[in-house]
Amino acid sequence: MIETVKGFQDFTGEEAEKREAIIKILKKNFELYGFEPAETPIIEFEEFVKGNNEYDEAVSDIFRLKDKGNRNLALRYEFTFQLKRIAQNKKLPYKRYQIGPVFRDEPTSSNRFRQFTQCDIDIIGSETKDEAEILVLTSKIMKDLGIKSVIQVNNRKLINSLIKSLGIENAEFVLREIDKIDKQGEDAIKSNLAKFIDKITIIKLFKTLEKPLSYFKKLEGYKELKQLIDLCKLYNVEVKFNPKIVRGLSYYNGTVFEMPAIAGGSYLINGIQSTGISFGLERISQLTKIKSENKKILVISIKQDDKAIKLAEKLRKQQVPCIIQDKVSKALDYANSYNIPYVIFIGSEEVKKKKYKFKDMKTGKEEFLNEKDLLERLK
Repeated sequence: MIETVKGFQDFTGEEAEKREAIIKILKKNFELYGFEPAETPIIEFEEFVKGNNEYDEAVSDIFRLKDKGNRNLALRYEFTFQLKRIAQNKKLPYKRYQIGPVFRDEPTSSNRFRQFTQCDIDIIGSETKDEAEILVLTSKIMKDLGIKSVIQVNNRKLINSLIKSLGIENAEFVLREIDKIDKQGEDAIKSNLAKFIDKITIIKLFKTLEKPLSYFKKLEGYKELKQLIDLCKLYNVEVKFNPKIVRGLSYYNGTVFEMPAIAGGSYLINGIQSTGISFGLERISQLTKIKSENKKILVISIKQDDKAIKLAEKLRKQQVPCIIQDKVSKALDYANSYNIPYVIFIGSEEVKKKKYKFKDMKTGKEEFLNEKDLLERLK
């Protein structure tokens, strides 16, 4: 057996079709809200990949490589940093979506891979109303995928103001630790913080992180967050304030948001305020029960290749995928192996009757249909 490299996966059959069905839903919704597609290279110069965030955990896990010219290169670990290049000289707001693989050279687990597919939308030149629209779009996509979850929001300005008000130094370290609470638990994070912060301040910090939004009225970022929540209400979309949502990347400078398999926030690109969100395809595929609509037809030609080809082409013209085979027993086994729902037989008997034998592979039911009824059935 030929194995994949650890942290990398093959996708075939139903799983691959499920992923395509999810991407189809994402693209449809992205484009409904005015986002245009973009594609960028998988390989970039290492310095460009690292940017100003080289101490972020995700950046420290980039795959490094060299070309024949001995240049230091790296695989992209996300899409956002590439916006610095592709957003230049674009009319604002520039709204783009991108779907593709990204890479992290990090330890693997059942939910963590070294290659995974991100599905991102970003708005360069954004305001709070744009952040609200992204959350509304996200909520719609999750409904289309049948995933129930509430979007959790916070604001980096607010959490930075809180840390400052408690007299805590080294805010970036504290933010990175808060971001790990869900993964490591409060006790572990308190222990990490105790190396730099006194016990009383840690207790104050964690008590404050349990407070409702109204408690933070006097802090910077409160008004932005309140406006965002109020705008989402106009769309009948529920968002929940959670001061423990920080996001690990240091470039976030305003609103941050998170839900299972999805996360994002606001940041600067080329000095321009922007906002975006990323959908993790692998995690979404685990959460959704959506299935691809398998409309494939297997046409079995019993010494009637010309008629089988003509029928298959008519079906393809109305966007029904077709496969033609000519050995009955092997063809039926093939249909079962690939979960093909319907089989059409074309032999001398069918030609004589001017009707096709149509078999439902799930129920085993067989019936004879003329060409008109058959094409209508499979629309």
